[in-house]
Amino acid sequence: MRSIKKIHEAEYRPIADLVTYSPMPTRSLDHIDPFIFLNHHGFQTYSANNQGLPFGPHPHRGMETVTFILEGDIMHMDSSGHESVIGPGGVQYMTAGSGLIHSEVSSAEFKKNGGDLEILQLWLNLPSDKKMMKPSYIGLQKPEIPTFELDGGKVKVQQLFGAWEGTKGAFEGNFPITMSTIYLEKGGKFEKSIPTSDAIFFYIVRGELKVNAQEIQFRHLVEFENNGEKIEVEASEDSILILGNAASFKEPMVAQGPFVMNTHKQIREAYDDYQAGKFGTWTH
Repeated sequence: MRSIKKIHEAEYRPIADLVTYSPMPTRSLDHIDPFIFLNHHGFQTYSANNQGLPFGPHPHRGMETVTFILEGDIMHMDSSGHESVIGPGGVQYMTAGSGLIHSEVSSAEFKKNGGDLEILQLWLNLPSDKKMMKPSYIGLQKPEIPTFELDGGKVKVQQLFGAWEGTKGAFEGNFPITMSTIYLEKGGKFEKSIPTSDAIFFYIVRGELKVNAQEIQFRHLVEFENNGEKIEVEASEDSILILGNAASFKEPMVAQGPFVMNTHKQIREAYDDYQAGKFGTWTH
């Protein structure tokens, strides 16, 4: 069984009126290569005639985002021409690559009517040979994402990347990665073997889980040692878990603002290219 190295509590970091918690990076954890950043927005309820999400047009380069919409919605627009509104249970996968400008705001309907909101965004690093790849975006609604059940239906798995139990993920990653959103009813349990060499991303969104016999509350990220393959999970109450694994790149990483590159020189180039209009034109 794989040992737990440390449990990291998400820090409270509100953005305007948006309730936000972040377990990574914090004072206790910089990143778990290649998983580099997580923001957990909500849970909260917006009133009618609200301003919605505050993430207007901004650039990215050298990384990817995986956005989990549990409640509410996100309207995505970018300088490559992609546009969509993804609702509850849906997931967005965006590769910034060589650079794009995008915005993530609430739909006109959500801003008018209000409602519950809970959204998480995870940043993935890109390996050095793919940092300047062509940008891309895919947004999928809940019914479009492959799912399967474990433990007699007490555990429901949305398979996002890689394969598990013969179910192939909805997205094709730009490096070998496996990731799932897992919904557990109280008492539901599963075990999974993950290569010892892989880094594990394990974040409890809601509820409380027993992880390798240790009780862990929601809004905590579990950091594992690289010393075993098997993890055992049992839900002490209804819970939601994001579970991913990938081999670490073991490459230099310089993250500054919206850019994630390998050197400070590349970061300066990213700012220069953005200011020179090389990330596309914002026409929305």
